[in-house]
Amino acid sequence: MSRIPDSFIQDLLTRVDIVEVVGSRVELKRAGREYKGLSPFTNEKSPSFFVNPAKQMFFDFSSGKNGTAITFLMENDRLTFVEAVEELAKRAGVDVPREGGNDAPRLVLDGPLDALAVAEKFYRTQLRTHQPAIDYLKKRGLDGETAKLFNIGFAPESWDALTRLFPEADGQRRHAIDAGLLIERDGSDARGSGAYDRFRNRVMFPIRDTRGRTIGFGGRTLANDPAKYLNSPETPLFHKGRNLFGLYEAKQATKAELPYLLVVEGYMDVVMLAQHGIRNAVATLGTATTREHLTLLFKSTQRVVFCFDGDRAGRSAAWRALEQALPEVFDNRECHFMFLPDGHDPDSLVQEIGEAAFRARIEQAQSLSDFLLSELQKQVNIATLDGRARLPGLARPHVEKLRNGPLRALIVDELARLTRLGRADLEAALVSKAKPEATASQPTDGGRRVETPGAKPVRLALQLLLEAPALAAQVEHLGQLETLNQPGLDILIEGIEFFRENPDANAAQWLEMHRGTPRGAALGRISAMPLTIAGESLAEEFLDCIALLRKRAIRERQQALLDAARERPLEPAEQAELMALMQRP
Repeated sequence: MSRIPDSFIQDLLTRVDIVEVVGSRVELKRAGREYKGLSPFTNEKSPSFFVNPAKQMFFDFSSGKNGTAITFLMENDRLTFVEAVEELAKRAGVDVPREGGNDAPRLVLDGPLDALAVAEKFYRTQLRTHQPAIDYLKKRGLDGETAKLFNIGFAPESWDALTRLFPEADGQRRHAIDAGLLIERDGSDARGSGAYDRFRNRVMFPIRDTRGRTIGFGGRTLANDPAKYLNSPETPLFHKGRNLFGLYEAKQATKAELPYLLVVEGYMDVVMLAQHGIRNAVATLGTATTREHLTLLFKSTQRVVFCFDGDRAGRSAAWRALEQALPEVFDNRECHFMFLPDGHDPDSLVQEIGEAAFRARIEQAQSLSDFLLSELQKQVNIATLDGRARLPGLARPHVEKLRNGPLRALIVDELARLTRLGRADLEAALVSKAKPEATASQPTDGGRRVETPGAKPVRLALQLLLEAPALAAQVEHLGQLETLNQPGLDILIEGIEFFRENPDANAAQWLEMHRGTPRGAALGRISAMPLTIAGESLAEEFLDCIALLRKRAIRERQQALLDAARERPLEPAEQAELMALMQRP
């Protein structure tokens, strides 16, 4: 199997700037030598997320995560290692090489992604020749151009129509199984071993990721199957709670930022809205809205409009979406809620009233704050003292999810008006009983734990080396340190040698070499520790640490030779070494 050369990864990390990578996803502000912002991984209200341009690393002190630009993309965008490298390579304008794969032709079915691409092409071909599926789509009002836009296809009513495309040789069938296209039979199956098609007699909707790659399918049955819609199973590529149908197509419809995204429930809702000119609709994949969905949505727009049925079930679903949205609505982000007339879904409504009237309904959607407060008021009698007294308690868990800012302030103001409480009294009622604070054994600085590693020269030397890799060139007589029995010294020596051999390298490149190892985790922790030393003092402190370690090594070697002399005569070379060591100050 081909792999990405380590040398390319090292070179790639010098080509990209982690501040730009992170800054495209997190709002950063300059804070001395670093940049800071709110953690994208936790629901925090004060910044404890830092990006260090010198080290080319990020440090999130609210979640404990840290690492390189590759690590950030893996954690924030939920990419695999290879996907993160490819994303950075695309940003840098370079191709990703593969060791062991450049001279040989690439297999047609090299992995689950290729299996999914083959399946998509197969289903589209099948749709052209299957009249019942064509008739179904026409009956729903779908035209050929829209079907082509979304690459809609058809899975024939066969147990092995797709399976036959993936022979067991070369692992091709395994790729299709891993992609969720085929189901592997167990040993007890009367039809024997092997695999069979997951999707049969269904209109197929390819689900694409934000890069346009097919990662799964949704299939609508043409029979009386109790499961009207069937999605691909969860795979390493496809997660229902992290993907949205139609997002790629919506982003392709415009080169500018989307003015809003309309979140609907079904595949046909998205497809029919697109056919009527509303190209910025997406659908959740048979699951409730998640925080991951919202993160994905707000990467593409500042305004999200949820579209639900107007019945009780629809309003319950809207409330669940609101609860997920509360921590995500801050700065310029907005959420709105649109409710449909009885008996309609977006598909049927847009066909009945047309694009202009449907867009007008979107513009009239209820704001998050109005929906929140109106639903809370339904639970009390606001005309009574008791009802007004209960309202802050009902609102508290929801207000607590909001970040400090204008939206929270305005909601609190409106609650004060409704309850007729003073602002101070209402704020007191909205605050849960404070949890006892943990006793801090060490002071903090801007949310970061301050540790003083001065008593541990190896750790301090590592910190300083990670901060200023050029210091490695100033170390003399490195071989003397190798004799010292000191935990962590081997990491320090490795770092000095790495930065000597790679004088233009940064801390991120060294850490990337140890991804997923205990040594990598240790280096990440050390690099995350605050450093109060700066400027010319960096070199002075670093060389002092090296000098102290060298003295320890000399004393340790001297004692070892003295101990040996008590047990046996020393060799001439050992005697000369001992004399030289004892003459040192």
